[in-house]
Amino acid sequence: LGYLRIRKKTMAAENHSTVTEFILGGLTNQPELQLPLFLLFLGIYSVTMLGNLGMFTLICLNAQLHTPMYYFLSNLTLVDLCYSSVITPKMLVNFVSEKNVISYAGCMSQLYFFLVFVIAECYMLTVMAYDRYVAICSPLLYNIIMSHQVCSLLVAVVYAMGLIGSTIETGLMLKRSYCEQLIIHYFCDILPLMKLSCSSIYDIEVTTFFVGGFNIIVTSLTIFLSYAFILSSILHIHSREGKSKAFSTCSSHLAIVGLFYGSASFMYLKPSTASSLAQENVASVFYTTVIPMLNPLIYSLRNKEVKAAVQKTLTGKLFGCKCHYSFSG
Repeated sequence: LGYLRIRKKTMAAENHSTVTEFILGGLTNQPELQLPLFLLFLGIYSVTMLGNLGMFTLICLNAQLHTPMYYFLSNLTLVDLCYSSVITPKMLVNFVSEKNVISYAGCMSQLYFFLVFVIAECYMLTVMAYDRYVAICSPLLYNIIMSHQVCSLLVAVVYAMGLIGSTIETGLMLKRSYCEQLIIHYFCDILPLMKLSCSSIYDIEVTTFFVGGFNIIVTSLTIFLSYAFILSSILHIHSREGKSKAFSTCSSHLAIVGLFYGSASFMYLKPSTASSLAQENVASVFYTTVIPMLNPLIYSLRNKEVKAAVQKTLTGKLFGCKCHYSFSG
């Protein structure tokens, strides 16, 4: 009898393993909210595109911004641009569609690229924290330590970590059989997909725990230690002007780190009964859609060099328009 039950369950899993599409639950099931939400997220995505493309172009064209800090920032804008584009366009289509359907291949592709860019975002923020640590704690050696070759290598590692982590996680999800089609979320995230699996997800849970734990520990610990040393160095600066300048170079990055890790932690590091589905959606929307829009705004509004570059560009006094980074002090 026990064998027959196991065999029956196995056959059911096999019957459902040919799922060709999923249905996305979306943000809301209230029809009257679809159009307002469509217009809201269309506006957010438009600002995200303009802000990140504008920041990347500004850094690319302005020789004054060809420094390691802005080299990393230009890569952060590209990550944010791709990060938002993986999720938001499909969400916009779903707002005006009668049935929120995504193909199996489309779902797995969305999951893959989402993981690539969310992991890359974590490591890019970490590299930027390390850059600020070197700039403030070892200013005389800054140009030697943060050479063009070192910066390029760090950026390559950032993207490599995103590709490795995403390939491992998505590869495991591709091996699963799925019993249901309804994803209770507005995009193909790994946790909602795991709930639809017919087969055992123990290996995915263990792998996700170790891969996610490794990425979180490495990035958060590096950022924490970098700013601990930065704070210690700032406290040893005697002049008020020097302290203010040191704080100002870190404030934008700290704001972005706080927003990203704060909203992501609320989503993934809380008890399952700690919040409602609506609260989870708000937190998820914030770190997947709103933060990519805010990052260039934070850097442009809080950074004097960026403001000066914008003014220089608008007044038509910009020279040397080749996008080539030759780092100097």
